[in-house]
Amino acid sequence: MSSLHERQTASLTRRRFVTGAGLLGAALACPRNLEAVEPPRPATGLIPSAASVFDLSVERVPAPLGGMSVMATGINGTTPMPILHWRQGDEVQIHVTNRLREDTSLHWHGIRLPADMDGVPGLSFGGIKPGETFTYRFPVRQSGTYWYHSHSGGQEQMGMVGALVIDPAEASRHRVDRDYVVLLSDWTDADPMDIVSNLKFDSDYYNFRQRTVGTFVQDARRDGLGATIRDRLTWGGMNMAPTDISDVSGIIYTYLMNGQPPGTGWTGLFAPGERIRLRFINAASMTLFDVRIPGLTMQVVGADGNDVEPVSVDEFRISPAETYDVIVHPREEGPYTVFVQSEDRTGFARGTLAVRDGVLGPVPPMDPRPLRTMTDMGMAGDGHGGMAGMDMPSGGHASSERGEMPGMKMPEHKSPHEKSAPMNMSDDDMGDMDMSDEKPASVAAAPLKKEPPVPLHPGVEVQSIAVTSINRLAEPGAGLEHNGRRVLTYADLRSVRLGEDRRPPSREMTLHLTGNMERFIWGFDGKKFSEAEPIRMMLGERLRLVLINDTMMEHPIHLHGLWSELENGQGEYRPYKHTITVKPGERLSYLVSADTPGLWAFHCHLLYHMDTGMFRTVVVS
Repeated sequence: MSSLHERQTASLTRRRFVTGAGLLGAALACPRNLEAVEPPRPATGLIPSAASVFDLSVERVPAPLGGMSVMATGINGTTPMPILHWRQGDEVQIHVTNRLREDTSLHWHGIRLPADMDGVPGLSFGGIKPGETFTYRFPVRQSGTYWYHSHSGGQEQMGMVGALVIDPAEASRHRVDRDYVVLLSDWTDADPMDIVSNLKFDSDYYNFRQRTVGTFVQDARRDGLGATIRDRLTWGGMNMAPTDISDVSGIIYTYLMNGQPPGTGWTGLFAPGERIRLRFINAASMTLFDVRIPGLTMQVVGADGNDVEPVSVDEFRISPAETYDVIVHPREEGPYTVFVQSEDRTGFARGTLAVRDGVLGPVPPMDPRPLRTMTDMGMAGDGHGGMAGMDMPSGGHASSERGEMPGMKMPEHKSPHEKSAPMNMSDDDMGDMDMSDEKPASVAAAPLKKEPPVPLHPGVEVQSIAVTSINRLAEPGAGLEHNGRRVLTYADLRSVRLGEDRRPPSREMTLHLTGNMERFIWGFDGKKFSEAEPIRMMLGERLRLVLINDTMMEHPIHLHGLWSELENGQGEYRPYKHTITVKPGERLSYLVSADTPGLWAFHCHLLYHMDTGMFRTVVVS
């Protein structure tokens, strides 16, 4: 790295940390205050009229924060890209012209369509060459909140993200007076290839919150000297750190809400007494966000475009690629702050619900940063990290091979529907156990073919293997436990209607999410994409996928073209999702109906995890 590049990176790092974290005092000390020169922006988040024909031009556009020489990649002159509004039952035509000097693409995230319209170059689609126009044409079979983005290189990180809103063919289940999109993203002026290079060189390159002598003293006072020393030795022996929450942090990211940085903020107008739908979309490349609106209860009514039974919460976590619809009902003038923290607490995005323009809500203090535990390392119950809320019987032990944990109880968290997600037991138990609460005898007796698990061994591409993988669907996530707020969990999600395919699965496949953080290599079953064979599904088959996370990072896993029905203890009212986040050390399962032929992408939606190997091709034929 040249000295000039080092100076540019250092300057960029300082500027992005200040803006992203919203430290106004430090911002005033910067030689160039982007917030001060940021021009007024038009209202964003407003949903345009529905249409079925669109002309989109992919081109370079000014960066969101007004950098004089830095350009983003967007559509029709904007980033985020324009909100597209469709109607269920229509056939849409989207004419996309590439005005870049490189290939581009658009992927319609979570949309059910023919494989050649999915927009992933190298699978059933060739990409869009410079100067060419490609027409996407397909029937709209669903409704709800979705999004679209580039699937070419680092263009998603560079601004090619936008919202999709699809009206249902029938009347909406919920009456609202106002309807806003709230699109969250993480912006950086840095080249995505430089970010990957830096992470390959040092996986802690953007992690500036390491433990110090000072934190050792604090921990020793709280936990005792012996326990603190054992904890440090355990982490040191694994060559890992509990501070590894996010690979890329607010030191280089500015967190945006509808394209607005925290100092400017996004504003949604309302009148007291109105019901407001907020369609949250996490279009970030690498950031999990925690969302709350102090003073207002949020009623979650949609997940990944699908209606769910309403759940009243104070906060929810949203991973990259997920969407949640919430309804709020402010009875006072407010203003109310839409406060969105990054999971690692290195920055935030911010908006305001107000009765007039120009009003900014108060910014609450950031929550304490989370720390990883031995449970996150797949060592639940080994005496280091506890059982994540699970009680062991006297003399009980966890299998070191398959995660069998006899006699365990789920955490005390209860879904509003009074159902707990059952514990994923061993591989054998999983196959014989339907996760539903209402199980017809015919389902229980259905034969199930289990694919033999792939043997894993520590090595260059497998830094660790979970000793015990556990069900964590009823846990809110790192940093959200015991914070005094009602936090959404996956166990809370219950579909409003029975699943379309009520057949039991005929085949079960287990995949391990693996990686080596030191080398920044990620994959499935210890293999990165370049080394792995495709996952094959027979057209029409019903499959159970079991995912086991052997890493200490969350992974939002996205299967293109097919629904993923999360087995979360809600019986045949399993929620339909297109992206499922697997917590560290977690084991979960979902059902897939392979009803659409073609080549489909299957990957982690953390962009740099996907780019460095956590990607597979699924062949349905």
